[in-house]
Parts: sequence; C-alpha cells; structure tokens
Amino acid sequence: MADFDYVIVGGGSAGAVLANRLSANPATRVCLIEAGPADLSPIIAMPLGIMWLMKNSRLNWLYQSTPQQGLGGRALRIPRGKVLGGSSAINGMIYVRGQAADYDHWARLGCTGWAYDDVLPYFRRSEANADLALDDRWHGRGGPLSVTDLRDPHPLGQHFFDAAEQLQYRRTSDFNTPEPEGMGLYQVTQKDGYRHSTAAAFLAPIRARKNLKILTGREAVGLELREGRARGVRLRGPAGDEVIRAGAEVILAAGAIGSPDLLLRSGIGPGAELTRAGIAVAQDLPGVGRNLQEHPNIATICRMGPAASYGVSLRALPALTKAAAQWVFARRGMLSSNMVEAGGFVRSGPEVDRPDIQFHLVPGLRSHRGRFMEWGHGLTLSTCILRPKSRGSVSRKAPAGSPEVDLGILREAEDMDLLLKGTKIARRILAQPPLGRYRLREVIPGPEAADDDALRAYLRQYTQTVHHPVGTCAMGTGPDAVLDPRLAVRGVAGLRVVDASVMPRLVSGNTNAPVIMIAEKAADMILEDNR
Repeated sequence: MADFDYVIVGGGSAGAVLANRLSANPATRVCLIEAGPADLSPIIAMPLGIMWLMKNSRLNWLYQSTPQQGLGGRALRIPRGKVLGGSSAINGMIYVRGQAADYDHWARLGCTGWAYDDVLPYFRRSEANADLALDDRWHGRGGPLSVTDLRDPHPLGQHFFDAAEQLQYRRTSDFNTPEPEGMGLYQVTQKDGYRHSTAAAFLAPIRARKNLKILTGREAVGLELREGRARGVRLRGPAGDEVIRAGAEVILAAGAIGSPDLLLRSGIGPGAELTRAGIAVAQDLPGVGRNLQEHPNIATICRMGPAASYGVSLRALPALTKAAAQWVFARRGMLSSNMVEAGGFVRSGPEVDRPDIQFHLVPGLRSHRGRFMEWGHGLTLSTCILRPKSRGSVSRKAPAGSPEVDLGILREAEDMDLLLKGTKIARRILAQPPLGRYRLREVIPGPEAADDDALRAYLRQYTQTVHHPVGTCAMGTGPDAVLDPRLAVRGVAGLRVVDASVMPRLVSGNTNAPVIMIAEKAADMILEDNR
C-alpha cells in the first residue's frame, strides 16, 4: 500500500494551496514536502524583512544564472523561496493578476479551460480582499488569502502619481480588473500588518488535519518511476535518504527552476541532453526546461534631501526609532511597508493595444552595487517590460549538482528597444514639477547617459529581473508542450506539475497571484480526474 494518495513536492505558493484543497476530504492522505524549514523566522512575518530575505541562504535557494549574452556576460542572482510558503514568504507581496488578454492568449495556444473567464473564479476563490470599495465582479471576500491596502504608504507615492498625470498617465484604484492600466498603490498579501504568505493563509489553519503530513528539511532528488508511472519521490534529509510513495499522483510544485530540474534528474526531458549529462532517459520530452521567460527590470535611482524618504542616515535616526515602535505596538509604519509600494502599467506608445511596461516605485535609495539599499535617502523607479521575446532554459550538465539556468535576458533586440523606451518614460516622469520639491539627483543612468548608445550601455550593465521565472514545463498541445491542459506530464502517468513553470507565456504583471490561481484550478482538476 502507498504511503499517501498525493505527494506534493514543494511547499511554496502552489504547494501550500494544493495541500489545503486536496486534504479537505479526511479520507484523502496528502504529504507535502519542503526542502527548506518551517516559516518561523520573524523576518518573514515583518514586511520590511524583504530587505534581508533576498540574500538569506537558509530561506532562499539563491540560484545563479549563466553569463547573460544580452548583459555583456554578467550573471544574475535568482532568489527563490526555500521555506514553507516558498517565494510568497520572501517576495514583495504585490498582488497583481495580469491582463485578461494574457489568459485568453493561453487558450488560443491550445490551453483549453485557461481563458480569463475560466480562471477568474479561481482568483476570486482564494482572495479575501479587505477593500470593500472594489468591484465584487473581480474580487473575492471569503478566501484564505488576505489582500489589502498598505497601512501607511509613503507620501512620495502621491507626488509620483501627480507627476505621471502631467504626462497623461491616469490614476487607477484597482490593478486587478480585466484591463489594468494607469498608476496607483499596489495591494499586498498582508494581514494585520504581517506578511500573509501561502503558508500562513493555506497551511497554518489546517496543520492539525490528521490526513496531512508536512515534511520540512527534505530535498527531493528524484522520482520513482515504474512501468511508465510515477510511484513516489526520493528524498534526502537529516536522517538520510528515503522514498515517499504515492497511490494516486505525484505533484511537482517546486517552481520554474526546481520542477524542470527534478524532471531532468529523473530522466524526463530532452533525450540527447540527458544522455550527454549521463542521465538515463525515461521519457523523451523536448520541452522540459525550455521556454524560460522572465521580466527584465532596470532601475532609475535618484538621491534626494535628508530624511525625505525611507532610508538610513543620522538625520533619520529619530524616525527609525519611531518606526520600530510603530511596528512593535501597532504593526504600522515603515516596517509594515513592502518597499515596492506604488507603480503602474502603461503603453510604450499610442500604437500599442495594451500596457507593455510596468513601473515599481520604491520610496528609498536602492543600491546599484549589489546591496538592497544605500546609505542616505532617495527614490527608485524601476521599469520592467511585460511580455519579453527572449527565452532561456534550465538544463543539466551532470546528474548531480546545481542546474544551469540561462534567463536569456535581453537576448532579443526587441526587448532592449522596449526597455529603452520604458527608461525614457521613467526619466520623463521623474522630471515633472510635482517631484521637483525633492530636488532629485540621478545616480543611474546619470546625466552622462544622454543618448541612446549610452542608455543601451547602461541597460547592459545594470538590468536585473523582477524574479518572475516561468514557462519551463509549459502546458499546451504542440510538440514542445511538457504538460497537457490538465497539467499532466505527457507520457508519464500519475505525474503533474503545478506552479509557475506551467505557464506557456509570461503574464503581464507579478506572478504570485497567478500561481495561486493555477493551484486552485489544478486542485479541482486533480480531484475530478481521480474520482
């Protein structure tokens, strides 16, 4: 007899949702496996803890990309959550779904059942939105995940909106309508001033279920395959190696890097590549690890006068002391901020049919030298392109060790051209009179970046990502599709993938809310298929 009905690999944004929904029936035995620890660290709960989580090797996989051709050979850091809650426990907490056209495009690519009208009920199912002024056609009120306005946004955001209006970029109060456009404050996954990760939202309330086993500190190193079916998962943990067996399904929810890598390590992937890596081929699936997409992101960073923004300086010490007290006693103030408080979606030109650029405003002096923040005060406006043309991959050169991750950033000239347009728009917004009171002094690109050639050099030197990798186990119907539209792995029974890797195309915005939606929908499909 199998140990469990369902074995879920990855206790992150998707895995926590699946564990909740699949274990709702007391007769169903569910095991959730997470390589990292439980989500007990106080820096996870405190929203401003993001400043430390991005480089915390205990709670973060901290993958490294290969040298990026489009970035002059620079490698990029790839933070991914390694803790219950996954990347929802270390991210910027922004709740954005993307555009209706994104999901309708998935359906046109052969992903039946994934059009916007199909997925909207699953967005609403998970959501408990605290803003009662928002339209209930698009929002849920009774779900497990708390979505709310920031408690104490910095006033810089309002001046940013005024500056954008000078260029005819309107304000919006809701980024989660079918066609979001304009500038506004982002809603966040927080509850009572704390981060509300999927572990807090979906696992904490059900930990006492007797039919749910949560294993932390165990890394999945391979799948048990027999007679064309996934039978279980091989784990490595503090007590040594073990195998957890599944009677119904093994479900990979290890993310856009972890899930394809586990398939490759188990012999499921491009046959020739696996053979070269010394891995026996169990199922030749050319698309595994291919189609990696990521949002390129470039920061325009400006200094300003003392204590005019979040920051660390001698002048700011009284404000920092007050902020600490506000957090301890009321869960308010600067420490309740996600730092990326405001932004919006715009079109790069009048000929574009929907927004193709997103802005993230940080009311603080971000670092361009590898740190999170610099000493002093300032403003950072980041520009990202929403639907990049460039593609990367996750691959293996050997059976053991880390995967090779090529993000493909700015590989295609169209992406460079669009990011250049977005940077020019960002500079124009920052130059408008409503922000003049702050006497902004541009650090990067800097006054010397006065023409397109200089700006392109700046993009190659400083472009990063928004940490939204997707697409490496894409669903679809074509020859490169890894999954069918019900997220089952082609050619292997009893095996599904449910996470950001299933997206055939990157959505036009932050990816955490879409991953939660994918898991909600997948849970229904899994239960239907195993009735």
